[in-house]
Amino acid sequence: MIGKIIKIISNQYTVKDDDNNIYNCIAMGKVRLQTTPFVGDNVEFVYRDDKYTIERILERTNYLIRPAVANIDQLIIVMSAKDPEFSETLVDRITFLATFAKIKCVLCITKTDLVEDVSSIVDKYQKIMQVVTCDKYHVEDALKELIADKISVLTGQSGVGKSTLLNTLNPDFKLKTQEISKALNRGKHTTRHCELLPVASGWVCDTPGFSSLDFSNMDAYQLAQSVIEFIPYLGSCKFNDCLHVNEPGCKIKELVAKKEIAQSRYDNYLSVLKIIQERKVKF
Repeated sequence: MIGKIIKIISNQYTVKDDDNNIYNCIAMGKVRLQTTPFVGDNVEFVYRDDKYTIERILERTNYLIRPAVANIDQLIIVMSAKDPEFSETLVDRITFLATFAKIKCVLCITKTDLVEDVSSIVDKYQKIMQVVTCDKYHVEDALKELIADKISVLTGQSGVGKSTLLNTLNPDFKLKTQEISKALNRGKHTTRHCELLPVASGWVCDTPGFSSLDFSNMDAYQLAQSVIEFIPYLGSCKFNDCLHVNEPGCKIKELVAKKEIAQSRYDNYLSVLKIIQERKVKF
């Protein structure tokens, strides 16, 4: 049988098939030795010796380590217009990591009722990703349509309104998260928990951070290939290994000068490039 892992608690795996039947499975030792099962994994499983066992993890399209989720359709970056202030630096760094992981990004701006206008932010970011806005009175239907039939990972700072957003889309979400919290507090030996929760006809994994904004697995050239605006122009610079800093004949710097690439996005790229180049090599 084929199904998708929607919840992992310790070594117990909840698997859903295409007919929405739910199975409680364990993973064979050979599977765990080859690949650690993640929520979102598509798996082959069988009924044997009075239990369901996962026999094989099917090929992934992408994955994240924290949270441990595979086959993600989109990363929804939730950022408030105010309280806390909108952080372009954080948004940009998340998009670099997501693009590197081959995951599409969507920007959701909350608390728009607290500011006069967010059009400048929307105009800047909708050139590179879909942008939706919401306030305490209204959630765009576009967000519901985006989530439907997809696996989405939500990330953003504390206080940006992710929980409120999810509870608006699905009132049962709050009850579900409370149920999870109580279960984890009771389970002293629970080593990990990750779950896809049903929201707006899709599946959502809520996370407070995106891989701790860790660039340790990315080198300078991979970063240069992970900026959405740079991708159409890869190979257009004079030098194939151009990092778009001081090299002559750089197409990216030309586009920044023409304001076809936002200066702030380029500056945030340079700040991450510096982090990567200055990190200490571990022996």
